[in-house]
Amino acid sequence: MSIPSLEEILDTAQVVALPMRERFRGITTREVMVFRGPAGWGEFGPFPEYDDAEAAWWLAAGIEAAWQGPPSPLRDSVEVNATVPAVPADDVAAILDRFPGATTAKVKVAEPGDTLDDEVRRVAAVRDRVPNVRVDANGKWTPQQAISTIRELGELQYAEQPCATVEELAAVRAAVDTPIAADESIRRAEDPLRVVRAGAADVAVVKVAPLGGMRRVLAIAADIDLDIVVSSALDSAVGMAAGVSCAAALPGETLACGLGTGTMFTRDVATPFVPVDGRVHPRLVAPDDDLLLADPVRATWWRERLTRTHALLAAGHAASEWARV
Repeated sequence: MSIPSLEEILDTAQVVALPMRERFRGITTREVMVFRGPAGWGEFGPFPEYDDAEAAWWLAAGIEAAWQGPPSPLRDSVEVNATVPAVPADDVAAILDRFPGATTAKVKVAEPGDTLDDEVRRVAAVRDRVPNVRVDANGKWTPQQAISTIRELGELQYAEQPCATVEELAAVRAAVDTPIAADESIRRAEDPLRVVRAGAADVAVVKVAPLGGMRRVLAIAADIDLDIVVSSALDSAVGMAAGVSCAAALPGETLACGLGTGTMFTRDVATPFVPVDGRVHPRLVAPDDDLLLADPVRATWWRERLTRTHALLAAGHAASEWARV
């Protein structure tokens, strides 16, 4: 698959600013760029702290969606988990109400200002409502913090990225009975399979945009002898469409996927993927006409970032692996 020119992408590119219901991942507004190609719409939304080399994978994913479209589905719906930010326990019920029928919830922990008591109470409030509870620390614990906190939190389906490094994940996995999931150790790694060789995880959390597209995720999943969870990178409905399509194309059974985060926006670029009976259905998405556009300064920042990232992709960064899938 060839890479379209920068001009082709910029011709339809729009930068949107999506307001969020609660602070998540340290932000209250999610900015992404969406653009149209011959196969539909794609999204470019690497988080601001990611450098251009890492952002090139996100651009590759957006180009794949817009110029190639989704792979053939193997199922017509995907089970999703509820996502609970680092909120007080008393707010948990209202958040879970946004995910009707969900039997699995992922709970954010290790957020700034969180105490162990906060986390225990939040997880307990979730467990009162749904049978399967996961936690996600985004790599913020030390191994000893991870071991002690996981034990305090009680029965979990898994703990996602409790520590930052592969070696630390392996140490925690050896010390606790709770399964360990790897996220950043896969999507932000030069070698996504290193976590598998190190025996550091039981579950692989894979995200379409950071890993370079739907087909590359499917190729990586085929090489990983772990349970697979396709998750969102806080995508708009355009990016979420790629995630849901990818999950629907995975062979075999999967755990509930993290593809219900569209409910975290007060307004999306299009009708969000809202779970019905705990499931979402793959579909193509086109943005609404009345988008919430970012201010001109931010739009310029995103266009300049796209220009730099496109130059890296065109020059060969990530292109050899991407082209193979």
